[in-house]
Amino acid sequence: MPPKNRAKQLVPQKPVQKTPVKTGARKIYSKPREKKYSISQSKRVTYEKDYIFWCHECNVPLIGQHCCTCDKEGVRIDLSQPADIRFCSPYEREILVKHIRSAYGCDPIGERVVLLNKIPGEDKTDEVIVDGMLLGILRFDLSTLDYRFDISADGAKILMEYTDRKTVFLKRTKSHLSGKKISPDLIEGYSDDIKKGDDVLVISGNLTGSGTSYLDRADFVSAKDAVLKVKKIDSKKAALNQRIPGIGDVINANIKYIRLLGKNAMNTISGIANQKAYKNVPVHVSFSGGKDSLVVLDLACSAIKNRPVKAFFINTGLEFPETVAFARDYCRQKDIDLVEEDAGNAFWDHIDKFGPPAKDFRWCCKVCKLAPANNIIEECTKSGHVCLTIDGKRKYESFSRGRIAPSEMNPFIPNQLNVFPIRDWRALEVWMYIHWRKLDYNPLYDMGFERVGCYLCPAALSAEYQRMGEIHPEMYEKWNLYLLKWAHEHGLSDEFVNHGFWRWKELPPKMLKLAGNSGISITPANLQEPFRIRLTSGISPCRAGGFTVEGIVEGVLVTDARDIMNIIGDTVFSDDLGMLLVKTDRGSVKMFSSGSILVTAQTEDEAITLFKDVAKQLMSVNKCTNCGVCQKICPVGAIDIQSHENGHIRLQISESCIRCGKCTEACVVVKYFDKLIPGFTTEHRRN
Repeated sequence: MPPKNRAKQLVPQKPVQKTPVKTGARKIYSKPREKKYSISQSKRVTYEKDYIFWCHECNVPLIGQHCCTCDKEGVRIDLSQPADIRFCSPYEREILVKHIRSAYGCDPIGERVVLLNKIPGEDKTDEVIVDGMLLGILRFDLSTLDYRFDISADGAKILMEYTDRKTVFLKRTKSHLSGKKISPDLIEGYSDDIKKGDDVLVISGNLTGSGTSYLDRADFVSAKDAVLKVKKIDSKKAALNQRIPGIGDVINANIKYIRLLGKNAMNTISGIANQKAYKNVPVHVSFSGGKDSLVVLDLACSAIKNRPVKAFFINTGLEFPETVAFARDYCRQKDIDLVEEDAGNAFWDHIDKFGPPAKDFRWCCKVCKLAPANNIIEECTKSGHVCLTIDGKRKYESFSRGRIAPSEMNPFIPNQLNVFPIRDWRALEVWMYIHWRKLDYNPLYDMGFERVGCYLCPAALSAEYQRMGEIHPEMYEKWNLYLLKWAHEHGLSDEFVNHGFWRWKELPPKMLKLAGNSGISITPANLQEPFRIRLTSGISPCRAGGFTVEGIVEGVLVTDARDIMNIIGDTVFSDDLGMLLVKTDRGSVKMFSSGSILVTAQTEDEAITLFKDVAKQLMSVNKCTNCGVCQKICPVGAIDIQSHENGHIRLQISESCIRCGKCTEACVVVKYFDKLIPGFTTEHRRN
């Protein structure tokens, strides 16, 4: 209930009365088709469904324009992109309520339906939507490594009915206040609990809104400059709806839209699966144990009736135990054949070779996922069939997935056709389907994880990484000890690890800013890679015509280079001279047992490009993970990989190589060449 008395401290001695605001449910918009409620206008790319609707009669979110319960038209709510809106999880609700109570001493949310819309930010950053209004933004602060809740103007109006804390009263003025800095002479009163940096509730006559305090309240009187900044203030009213629906009410209000989504997805699956080319092909579902793959597994089992549906699960060796248990238990309970491929210790076997994975350097995915997936697909396609795989990838998950096709052949795994039946679904629609079908789901979602994957994934948020430490301290400690050891070996501090800088090879602006503000060194030292290649001279003109580039390589023997250089051109090797000669249409390459390399070509560009192509292949020899992807993708079987007991991997490419480039495109080492060899550049001066 709203507090009856509002205690406040005033700058003047004379008390000032606050204008009361009536409570109770009401419709915020009388003409829903004429006015939109915009949560944010920030857009980076165009998504078709960057909005939802809200039925104020039933007080529920809608994924269609009309409520299926009362048949009334909902109010459109525009969302910040990518607009992958979702239900607030129990843990996220706990965090949200904790911060509101701590700051304002109340909990207006209770059991209401709360939606979170992911927006760009430092780390985990979500718009909080309650009763069709923006309550504020819940974000994880990388500098404090804790959550913060920033109140919105509507959120402030709502809280004013429940609290008298963190409140500032301004004198009435005809001046426009939104976005303005407020000087001490405009302050009429304030509560005594305001600290520097606090979000405050702002009242000026009949205007209400929110702001940010620049000072502790004790410094208000003596301040000479601005004491706070008003974020937004106006005369509009906002109050919570008296109706408090449950998840069942939300599903009932959206039932026809959920059914239509399911029907269309099933038609996509059956439409491809029943084509003549795939009619007798086994149907598999890529089942990660996450919410999206759970939904496509249920859809596939419903859509395919003429043959069994199998689920395959890639156990990367880095999965949460909850994920492994859920994948196995769910398939057992539903009597679904689960094909599990275990990557074992692959990650730890290769980490010394590559170092910590990063958002822009995900070598771990190729080693821990692609190689095991290849084994499954190879088994499925022994009879010569295409492996038809239903996948839960969605374009709203991130901007990078914004252009997913309905289906595609996997470029890294031969003979695998991937179908994406829920590519146009948002997280909210996925969860509505799960609740409608009453599907069991991975318990990690209720524990605060927006997405489920490897526990040490660099693409995970720092907020989720910290949460992992609370749930599984032993897993957190193992990985954190490795990161600290790696950081110390490279002259980096504990803070470099604690604040998540290890998660990028090339730091984005937000992390560079954080490093500068926090005084954290981000420049590694003592970098000694087992593989090095560098130019020892610029591009030189030859007397006989053309241009040369000279360099030197460390970490690869000339005999190892001999085994793979057929991919570049025709090879001639001389034991006596200790020299490898590679002839190509673009020019020639000479490599000596000393590690020296001489590249000759007709033009400057061809010379440097050929040198870089050679560098990529040499690096692939040194850092080969024996994942087998290149071997399986080669159309002529020209690749042989031998792993010796001492850990040395011998990669050989025979003379039958047709130089199609497929193995190079599929190689994780070559893909991350620029990350592994950050100092290598094709921009060199001409001698």
